[in-house]
Amino acid sequence: MKSGPSNRRRFLKSGVGLGAALVAGAEAGLAADDAKTPAVQPPAPDDPTKVQGRRASAYGERSRFEGAVRIPQGQSSLTPLQAMTGIITPSSLHFERHHAGVPDIDPRRHRLMIHGMVDRPLVLTMDDLKRYPSVTRIYFMECSGNGFRKRGEGTVQEAHGLTSCAEWTGVNLGLVLREAGVQAGASWIVAEGSDAAKMTRSVPLAKAMNDVLLAYGQNGEAIRPEQGYPVRMFVPGWEGNISVKWVRRIKVVDAPYQTREETSKYTDLMPTGKARQFTFEMDPKSLITFPSAGQKLQGPGFYEISGLAWSGRGAIRRVEVSTDGGRTWKDAALQSPVLPIAYTRFRYAWKWDGSEVVLQSRCTDEHGDTQPPLEALVKARGENWNYHFNAIQSWKVNKDGNVENALA
Repeated sequence: MKSGPSNRRRFLKSGVGLGAALVAGAEAGLAADDAKTPAVQPPAPDDPTKVQGRRASAYGERSRFEGAVRIPQGQSSLTPLQAMTGIITPSSLHFERHHAGVPDIDPRRHRLMIHGMVDRPLVLTMDDLKRYPSVTRIYFMECSGNGFRKRGEGTVQEAHGLTSCAEWTGVNLGLVLREAGVQAGASWIVAEGSDAAKMTRSVPLAKAMNDVLLAYGQNGEAIRPEQGYPVRMFVPGWEGNISVKWVRRIKVVDAPYQTREETSKYTDLMPTGKARQFTFEMDPKSLITFPSAGQKLQGPGFYEISGLAWSGRGAIRRVEVSTDGGRTWKDAALQSPVLPIAYTRFRYAWKWDGSEVVLQSRCTDEHGDTQPPLEALVKARGENWNYHFNAIQSWKVNKDGNVENALA
């Protein structure tokens, strides 16, 4: 056997490959063992001042003692509303909903085309988009199907977790459309996403020119993949489905395109047999998040009832709380800031006497629209609708302190 340089190089290459394979195999084995046997966390020190803390990290983590997570449900996941303390939902806990999975998009290759009834069609890179003047707004988002399918069952997260509120940063779509030069006769836009479903929705031009964002930032950092990275069209106050994620194309047109998501889906069959279509705005809604189903009061005494209220039509002006199943109502305090088309946190001081009670909240927005009881919604819409469910939610507090969903 020859032992020249070429043979030595082959030997070294094979050795490196073998070593890498052994290391990979060992790491895979350790990973498998770790998956089978969860690591045991040491207890926190009795006196943290006597122990050196951990070093700084490249990306922050929450405390290991905090365990609130989203609940995955196929193509969606639910925000833990019961664990929220203010009005901003952390990006990692913002609800998600998609129709063909979350695409993996390289922002350097992503393009957004503006075309149709415009004088100057545009093809924008992400760098191009970020050169426009930016705006930052705090807005809620709610899936139009939120709440309906869990009527009378589940926790506040399980029944109503398809809603969140975040700070969004991006470019006003109207600015980009004005640069493209919208032609006379145009009255709608059609937006298309880069996902495998090619999610497509029609939006009236008046709304697109007003407050719609091309959002690339969320809560101070890049928008997350499940929220539309690298850019989504964000339509404030309207049903979540219309805020097309991973947006790649916006066509200016003279009529709605009657896409799948606005004909066979996201319409409501009324008692007359006709279907409501283009029910864009999300109606005023409030939820008591504490105490709510799945929680337990630790005996009679003082508690602060707390929750969230929002409206797609503007700011919340009033939240009322009932501790007797809706027979009487009293005003709750609204926590600042009170912003349009955003969550408003409300609080109400309550002394529980240990008896069985039913807790409710209802909100009124700046236009005077008030959250209705369930029977009023059913009377108006019948039983064959699936979207825009904003009925008053009831939580029953039992004598033992356990709370359950009491929405009939």
